Amino acid sequence: MSGSTLGELFRVTNFGESHGPAIGCVIDGCPPGMALSEADIQPDLDRRRPGTSRHVTQRNEPDAVEILSGVYEGLTTGTPICLLIRNTDQRSKDYGNILNTFRPGHADYAYLHKYGLRDPRGGGRASARMTAPMVGAGAVARKWLKEKFGTTFFGHMTQIGEIEIPFESLDHIPDNPFFAANASDIPRLEAYMDELRKAGDSCGARIFVGARNVPVGLGEPLFDKLDADIAKVMMGINAVKGVEIGAGFASVAQRGTTHGDEMTPQGFLSNNAGGLSGGISTGQDIAVSIAIKPTSSIRSPRQSIDLAGQPATVETFGRHDPCVGIRATPIAEAMLALVLMDHALRQRAQCGDVVVATRPIPAQAPTRAG
Repeated sequence: MSGSTLGELFRVTNFGESHGPAIGCVIDGCPPGMALSEADIQPDLDRRRPGTSRHVTQRNEPDAVEILSGVYEGLTTGTPICLLIRNTDQRSKDYGNILNTFRPGHADYAYLHKYGLRDPRGGGRASARMTAPMVGAGAVARKWLKEKFGTTFFGHMTQIGEIEIPFESLDHIPDNPFFAANASDIPRLEAYMDELRKAGDSCGARIFVGARNVPVGLGEPLFDKLDADIAKVMMGINAVKGVEIGAGFASVAQRGTTHGDEMTPQGFLSNNAGGLSGGISTGQDIAVSIAIKPTSSIRSPRQSIDLAGQPATVETFGRHDPCVGIRATPIAEAMLALVLMDHALRQRAQCGDVVVATRPIPAQAPTRAG
């Protein structure tokens, strides 16, 4: 299947299926000499792992990562790194009732018409489970970027369904199952999800993701703009239906006197551009928001058709996230890291010896939320 490889110099090829024996990825282009072990990768996978609260799928996968190649005596060798995550808790029988029908909103119908066959077990390649290897690859990129530039990543949920989540502090993110930068509204969010699950329905979410201490100059003119590549990988995450960079669609109502990020020797005065100008990073925080649609696999009966094109009613059983956005924050962070890693290596290759007289402007106030 084409379309399974991401990046130019830091290339990640994703493989496997939701209910196959294993999933994983091959990372090609990681610079040699970086200390790397499973312990560097596992924490990010644990943040994304299913079954961590009652509000997500109860599929019980340890998501234990194995490094099969590309590391010798604890250091990356510069050769391909293969990461493997074994599937241990598949329940393929849960999908027996949809073998001959199509779930509304799911990829079932489109996959069949593209390939002539489909894997209905968990959605096969269309499953959100395929994001786990990308989180593993993102952990490798995050470590290199942190060591080289001090770049860090952060993200949090800003809306779930109809409920907007007020920003309080990034410190609250690890303390709740929603990755919310909020402590006071968590009981309300939990009650909302309990009601949704009992109704056999699902909802969408809005996630903010950012990067701090990003070097100036990443990105290429025209079709390889950094923001264009960020938008592409974010849209590559399962269920993402919209991407905003910086002020995003709010830019429509802004005037030039407001939108343009003024500069002083002490720093930028705003970050409406989301850390990018002309498709090239400015050194400010990269600021991205993504919109995630409601989960397609739900218990509520839905109208559909069968393989013969006849009317059918579809009810999806099994274990599913009533809101896939709950576990999306570490995925979005990983995808952002992969893009920045690739562009950092591209910048080093072409423009690594460029020196300008103008000093980089400080990033001023950090970005908090989308």
